[in-house]
Amino acid sequence: MFQNLEILPPDPILGLMQAFARDNRPDKIDLGVGVYQDDAGRTPVMRAVLDAEASLLENEGSKSYLPPAGDVAFNSGVQQLMLGEDSVTRYGERLTSIQTPGGCGALRIGAELIQRSQPDARVWVSDPTWANHMPLLGGAGLSIETYPYYDFAGHRLDFDAMMASLQKAAAGDVVLLHGCCHNPCGADLDLQQWRAVTDLALEIGFTPFVDVAYQGLGAGLEEDAAGWRWMAERVPEMLIASSCSKNFGLYRERTGALVLLAETGQAATASKSQALSAARQSYSMPPSHGALIAGMILEDAALRAAWQAELEQMRSRIVQMREALVEQLGDDFGFIRQEFGMFSFLGISPGQLSRLREEYGIYMVDSTRVNLAGLNVNNLAYFVGAVRAVL
Repeated sequence: MFQNLEILPPDPILGLMQAFARDNRPDKIDLGVGVYQDDAGRTPVMRAVLDAEASLLENEGSKSYLPPAGDVAFNSGVQQLMLGEDSVTRYGERLTSIQTPGGCGALRIGAELIQRSQPDARVWVSDPTWANHMPLLGGAGLSIETYPYYDFAGHRLDFDAMMASLQKAAAGDVVLLHGCCHNPCGADLDLQQWRAVTDLALEIGFTPFVDVAYQGLGAGLEEDAAGWRWMAERVPEMLIASSCSKNFGLYRERTGALVLLAETGQAATASKSQALSAARQSYSMPPSHGALIAGMILEDAALRAAWQAELEQMRSRIVQMREALVEQLGDDFGFIRQEFGMFSFLGISPGQLSRLREEYGIYMVDSTRVNLAGLNVNNLAYFVGAVRAVL
């Protein structure tokens, strides 16, 4: 059966991780993998997570399955995190969610739900976008279109081109939007632009699908949510894929949720039943550990306050690295100061990128997307010196 299968090339980021691991140079820097790192170069477990986990391990009396939709406290907490503390009152039976294996699981179950409801729908995805968006959505059988998003020459969001392209969308199509901290470019929609996209969605009749993987790491926990919350108050229906990997540090626990806002309570109930059916045919039941931890943090006032304080420290450190990098590299890289979250394009040539990797042990993906969270007070000077040397 398997003799006819061809060996596929490794995922570019996974391949980069392997090359970095084989590199024995002590000054090597990994700016490719998309995880937060502290000033010591570690991806730490957050204190609030450790405290919640300790309580969970002390009190958990069973490893039986969670309900198919996941942990109740987690789902409630994520709905409020996405759409505000008053979301249950505001949206009532129109609002529902299911726990998924990470943000990837939320994106895929969302895609399966779209395919069941509107199999001819086109999903419009930004160019550039996170590399796994295409296989997650297209793998469900959906047709993919792209809209221009980032002006590489000008190092800025090209909003006019984006809106002109989305004019070609049709009623019943889906538009995938990065909620904040756009991966890979870091250029985010401001609130005025979110309002314009909302108006276009209402005019054309397309459904927004917002991918929220970095809430709290951009302008702030509430500030990052302002755009999609504005949209949710006005559009009849909306999907949100939420991930707890970055802002809770629960990467390997695969903790996420698909949040659905439907036009009516009946549509929400039907959609949830279809999403659960799609989940049953994929991973069957959701994993518990990360969701129980996140649910405890979001439900407990003391744990939540501790989590938010640590998240703000992470956000501030990334902002400081952006500022320090621009100060040391000069105004040609000033765009990095204007962008948000962990990522920006460095914008150097393929030859310069190759030299950084071969001569200095500095690893980033071929697009020159750089993870600013991989820089710290100990390696920044070395990185700046290397970049200056290859320019």
